[in-house]
Amino acid sequence: MQVPRSIFREYDIRGVADRDLTDEVVRAIGLGFGATLGTGARMVLVARDCRLSGDRLFAALTGGLRDSGCDVVDLGIGPTPYLYNGAYEVEADGAIMITGSHNPGNENGFKMMRGRSSFYGEAIQALRARIEADDLPLAPRAGGISELDRKADYVASLTKGIAFARTNMRFVLDAGNGAGGPLALEAMRKLGLSPDPLFCEMDGRFPNHHPDPTVEKNLEALVARVRETGAELGLAFDGDADRLGAVDAKGNVIWGDKLLVLFARQVLEKNPGAAVLGEVKCSQTLYDDIAKHGGRPIVWKTGHSLIKTKMKEEHALLAGEMSGHLFFADRYFGYDDALYAALRLLEIVAKEPQTVGDMLADLPATLTTPELRVDCPDAVKFDVVRAVTEHFQAAGREVLTIDGARVSFGAPGEPCWGLVRASNTGPVLVLRFEAPSSEKLAEIRSEVEGVVAAARGRFGG
Repeated sequence: MQVPRSIFREYDIRGVADRDLTDEVVRAIGLGFGATLGTGARMVLVARDCRLSGDRLFAALTGGLRDSGCDVVDLGIGPTPYLYNGAYEVEADGAIMITGSHNPGNENGFKMMRGRSSFYGEAIQALRARIEADDLPLAPRAGGISELDRKADYVASLTKGIAFARTNMRFVLDAGNGAGGPLALEAMRKLGLSPDPLFCEMDGRFPNHHPDPTVEKNLEALVARVRETGAELGLAFDGDADRLGAVDAKGNVIWGDKLLVLFARQVLEKNPGAAVLGEVKCSQTLYDDIAKHGGRPIVWKTGHSLIKTKMKEEHALLAGEMSGHLFFADRYFGYDDALYAALRLLEIVAKEPQTVGDMLADLPATLTTPELRVDCPDAVKFDVVRAVTEHFQAAGREVLTIDGARVSFGAPGEPCWGLVRASNTGPVLVLRFEAPSSEKLAEIRSEVEGVVAAARGRFGG
């Protein structure tokens, strides 16, 4: 059958629900995923976030899974880490989360696991090829379906081992009307905290703001509430609560790499020498600070599935991305969970006499750009990155090629670099820059953007 190829991404399957994810396509995804798990008795956990299209997609997906012979366990509605938690605590062959993550409410999709491992990259493309080849065998007997509410078990996992030096922290939680609000409030109150809830009711229309805390506009209500109430901290989730955003007492955004600095210091205090992963968009000051505090910094590729896989290879205790995906294998399971990360951040705030802003004040002052997105067709975006890499290598620059081209413009270890990478989720090049001064930042940005423009012109991008 013909399926829209664009929905099969690097880390998940995602598209406009009513246009791309028809019942026929979604049933085929269920059939194909079930077939990849092999024959015999197979159990697949399925959960969904609060988007309005979730029930329809659940019915079509689980229909396909059951027709492939899989037994479906319906975990109900909740955040993505609730599904991850089930995959780690329940012996299952596979797990699928129906979610559009931080995307608009009319979009939806599937994050998949095989056992406890991420299902991504080549595995997703092989699933697409199986569907296109109509290699979707029906089982002699359809699988069954049952319900399992694990929310109390998940809250128990979240709160296990969390200890606060004080419980009177004043903080605001903006769940963006996504799937994480109710369970986060339950876990926080169980631990004796008194969160100030903002948009914590689930509403798949996301009526108050877009559920993506990496965009400052979406944090305006949170910043206003923090300043209005004199709170010590503001916390924000994306739509499926696997990303954490935060603002300090002054309303300044604490980006993912700065959160990772705070968490790394906490982890390394009790685990000297531990490996900590960041991704290529993170500040050089992060990696320097990890080393300064006795850790082993590792720069890795962007993408939650890629990072979880690398964490296992390196036995890393902690990892994070600029996007707010934060992964704790220290006292936790190693998957990205904004609810758990929020509790760990509150643990730090409760213990330290300084504000979050003061805790980060000892980092070297640098200037960074946000992620800059340049349209570039999928067919040529990797060619453009390769041309940029070759240009700067020929010019004698140090170029890190783990994920795109991270070009150094300073002395070894100096926070002065520019990044060009091809997005794994769309026809886009992602650029980011860091430098010690505004003049240097403008200089390297101009140079890199000029090379990118020339390469795009060469390849017709």
